[in-house]
Amino acid sequence: MTVDPGSLVRYWVDEDAVRRPVLAWPAPSGWRAISSAVVGGGIGEFAWWLNAQVDLNYSHPDPAAHARELADGLGLDGDGVAMLTAADVEVFRSAVDGGVQVVATVGLGLPVLAAASEQAQQHEVGTINVLVLVPAPLSDAALVNLVITVTEAKTQALIEAGVPGTGTSSDAVCVAVQAVSDIARSSAPTADPDLLYGGPRSLWGSRAARAVHAAVAAGTADWIHRHPPGDHHRFWPT
Repeated sequence: MTVDPGSLVRYWVDEDAVRRPVLAWPAPSGWRAISSAVVGGGIGEFAWWLNAQVDLNYSHPDPAAHARELADGLGLDGDGVAMLTAADVEVFRSAVDGGVQVVATVGLGLPVLAAASEQAQQHEVGTINVLVLVPAPLSDAALVNLVITVTEAKTQALIEAGVPGTGTSSDAVCVAVQAVSDIARSSAPTADPDLLYGGPRSLWGSRAARAVHAAVAAGTADWIHRHPPGDHHRFWPT
């Protein structure tokens, strides 16, 4: 299992007379995931991941239905995770650390502070989507912990790049791990304490944090290079 240009599948979808790319990763059998995505959110089975590029002013009345239509149209069967973004999904960045592999697409048109006042909040599309693959049968608690760790690593990369936000208003994350059988599930965490935790100082959490930080940092640097101050896609100054 390798997250590189050779294992990610690129599709093209024609909608409203516009051709847009879709990035996908078909999972090997026996994986499960936790996700905040519009399709496949929560914890469950995981057969594929999809990251579809949409218009900057995306306003579909039912994004979940739209994402499902895209997956069905591409022949992605079973339970999977579908994300949407206005970022260019062809300009993805990936990183690997200790077997943990990450893919990130970064759009920073309008970064936001998580605890901004209601008056300051805006909702334009500008999304950081992250896929994290961990080759270990982590517990549910570790999966939840990893979502926190991944988000902290993403925010660290943004802070270091001088981005005035902790993320965007529509970021999504998916952490996928190898599953274990129902019989083994109850005993696996006690047999291996590393499967219980996903914090930044745990075995798999630290690896995920470094890989996410590297991928998001690279994507952030690339986005800033392609959208200098004054660019019409960039709503924040230096």
